[in-house]
Amino acid sequence: MVTEQQVIDALSKVKEPELGRNIVSLGMVQNLKIDSGKIDFTIVLTTPACPLTDVMDKDAKAAIHALPGVSEVNIKWDSKVPSDQRIANQLGGQFKNTIAVSSGKGGVGKTTVSVNLAVALAQMGATVGLLDADIYGPNVPIMLGIDKIPGPRDGKIMPGYAHGLRVMSIGFLVPPDQPVIWRGPMIHSAIRQFLTDVDWGNPDYLIIDLPPGTGDAQLTLAQSVPLTGAIIVTTPQEVALMDAVKGFATFEKLEVDILGIVENMGPYTDPKTGETISFFGEGGGKRMADRLGVPFLGTVPLDPEVRVGGDAGKPITVKQPDSPAAQMFKRIAKDVAARISVLNLSE
Repeated sequence: MVTEQQVIDALSKVKEPELGRNIVSLGMVQNLKIDSGKIDFTIVLTTPACPLTDVMDKDAKAAIHALPGVSEVNIKWDSKVPSDQRIANQLGGQFKNTIAVSSGKGGVGKTTVSVNLAVALAQMGATVGLLDADIYGPNVPIMLGIDKIPGPRDGKIMPGYAHGLRVMSIGFLVPPDQPVIWRGPMIHSAIRQFLTDVDWGNPDYLIIDLPPGTGDAQLTLAQSVPLTGAIIVTTPQEVALMDAVKGFATFEKLEVDILGIVENMGPYTDPKTGETISFFGEGGGKRMADRLGVPFLGTVPLDPEVRVGGDAGKPITVKQPDSPAAQMFKRIAKDVAARISVLNLSE
């Protein structure tokens, strides 16, 4: 009869592909039950957006079936996202991980990437908050189709809610036709208040949509909360790449890990004609990532439906989840989640 120790020893040879460590040492194997030759257990993933679940499923079943006397293997799946302990130490349980989405210049679709990345993570089962830190140009409420937030509760600002996300933006507090004319200290105060006085509910990931450039918001954010990592958004064209490099250098000086580069507005294939059109060139984001020695997360095609969905408050990941653009956002979300697990759990 197979024993518990035999099962544990077999599973100790199964590695979590991203982390490169075995699933037993990572504490991922739980609720092990043995009934004659029937083996039941749970694998607790480090993120519900794990991109390599199929690999672990295959390896774990093969390892157990290799034991004599095993007739059946049943694996249940759960997830528990590891926390960035620096955030826990500084801000308690406000959020587990913080992801800054930045660009060197405006007009590259940074907010579109932030919104769809957040929605994709939520669709995969993660709890997600989205902070619109672009004080001068808060577009997140429009892209999510919400224009107000609930009243405060228990001394906390209650965020808006849409498509599985908790959302906060200065756009909820200032009339849409009224400009925000603030100096640096007021921006600093607003961002800090959004981080500490909003009831975020301890999300697995807080996505922070930063204003373009390398100004007050970036510095305030790095001083206010430990950033688990940053994503740089660019388009393929050279003028955007030059500014994106400055954004990269800013986070490097602030000692923030770069999770990767996203190339937005890449080549688009017309579904009717099959013709591929490169409006802003192609491959620039990949070349930039290779030159800087950071991960390239992928190219999002310049699909007109991305713009249409954003204007209508229905992100492409919601409106057309099977489209190439939505699928790319989901792939990027999985890659980002995996990289965060590596940062938090690697020895």
